[in-house]
Amino acid sequence: MKYLLLTLFSFYSFTSSVMAQTPQDLYEIYDTRSGNKISWDQWVREYLNSADIILWGEEHNDSIGHLLQADMLRSLKQSQHDRPLAFSMEMFHTDVQGVMDEYLAGWISEKNFKAESRIWNNYKDYAPIVNFAKENKVPVICANTPSRYTNMVTRGDFKALDVLPKRTKQAYLPPLPLDTLSGRYAEKFLEAMGGHVNPNMFIYQSQNLWDATMAHNIIKAAKKHRVFHIVGRFHTDEYQGTAARVLKQTKKKVATVSCFPAAAYKAEEHKKLADYVVLTKGATKE
Repeated sequence: MKYLLLTLFSFYSFTSSVMAQTPQDLYEIYDTRSGNKISWDQWVREYLNSADIILWGEEHNDSIGHLLQADMLRSLKQSQHDRPLAFSMEMFHTDVQGVMDEYLAGWISEKNFKAESRIWNNYKDYAPIVNFAKENKVPVICANTPSRYTNMVTRGDFKALDVLPKRTKQAYLPPLPLDTLSGRYAEKFLEAMGGHVNPNMFIYQSQNLWDATMAHNIIKAAKKHRVFHIVGRFHTDEYQGTAARVLKQTKKKVATVSCFPAAAYKAEEHKKLADYVVLTKGATKE
């Protein structure tokens, strides 16, 4: 199965249809509000047709999920909409936007792009999507906070960022100061950390900077584009994190997706995660 997935990804071809190219037996889509299972074509043409911003929460090692993201970008590009499409990614930091733009324009080689944009170890999973954007002139938004700035917050809270020049903050960070999301999001973070964080919650504050930077760049791109954003689903599940900030900052129509491997849809458990749940049936990568 693993080699089949890699072959499918490596030789992906895109057509004008909004049908997913990933075999239908490898995924299921559910509208969590009704609990109904829906088809890909129905999802794109009917359910997502009015969405200005689509937030897709992923499992980073889900091979089928990455294939479906490529399907979604292709489908959105081919669907009729009154605004051009932009593709936004957690996987790249704001300070490599220039490198991304140079690659998309065809000015620099893929080798140089990969060397200078600090690609993730599993970039091969995202390369077909980025290259589709390149071939079809879809702008790619490098949405995430440079790690040197989240590390500053981890070591000394948001006030640590005060020393940065104004031009640096404007270029790479969201407007400061930030509201720290509390309630359920803080509880989720503590659960994920096993309850082990420093007393002042600086790590949690860096998580909020991460979410705020992505939300800021999504909202900024949405002024002129229809935005498709992919991110680890911790940042969007239960409408928390990045999703909460986007929903708070815009009146545009936002659709949220939670995509992960599972054998069956569990309504009571899954309906709280997002507007749509996509269950993948293939093996994940170690």
